Amino acid sequence: MINVCEKAARTAGNILREMLGKITVRHKKNSFDLLTEADLAAQKAIEEIVLGAFPDHRFIGEEGCAGGDSEYRWFVDPLDGTTNFVHGVPIFATSIALAKGDELLCGVIYNPVMEEFYSAERGKGAFLNGERIRTSNVPTLSESLVAVGFPTETKSDSPDLVAFLRAVPVSQAIRRTGSVALNLAFVAMGRFDAMWGFAPHPWDVAAGALLVLEAGGAVSRPDGTPLRFDDPSPICATANSTLHVEVLRLHTKPDA
Repeated sequence: MINVCEKAARTAGNILREMLGKITVRHKKNSFDLLTEADLAAQKAIEEIVLGAFPDHRFIGEEGCAGGDSEYRWFVDPLDGTTNFVHGVPIFATSIALAKGDELLCGVIYNPVMEEFYSAERGKGAFLNGERIRTSNVPTLSESLVAVGFPTETKSDSPDLVAFLRAVPVSQAIRRTGSVALNLAFVAMGRFDAMWGFAPHPWDVAAGALLVLEAGGAVSRPDGTPLRFDDPSPICATANSTLHVEVLRLHTKPDA
């Protein structure tokens, strides 16, 4: 299964690299929520590989679903970071994960421009280009470099923005990459110490959540409850359980 993940992600990544700067932009719902020919081409290639190997499995992609009604579910984002891709910013990735019921089995995240391939299998650790990775050991938010993401339609009372404003004065620094999948991958390998998002979807977070867990980190919803693969899938991921408790307090404290 992990070999199918890798083959599909690398095939999609090659398509994205070749199409970078040569795409037609469509709008999904509005001028902020973008869709390109690259999204569609990459997902088609992934679907063909995954369902070619496991035709009875359920395929759940950002650009559509397919396959059978199986307890095995593939969560696929062919191009996470579409806005970056459209503007030529080389911070985007393909994310693929397989779950049996609610248990994640394996997942990969691939940034084809940076040539960084992240992979994880349940109980076998997390890796970047074949080398074992671990989360950082930063224990407090004040020492942490954290990542946030905002929904395509961010309003003044959006939970993501509220959490961002709370975090600014108490964290060391905050970054917004434009890719939820890469935020999680960067937590897994220690570049970031924490990340959260209130509006991602299962295909955005499934592979990255497994990476963080297998790298020694902690993952839950921002209210501390277990992560679920519904729509949307709010997530909070941190480098360790000590930091996780502090970050959860940031999200659950009452407004002043």
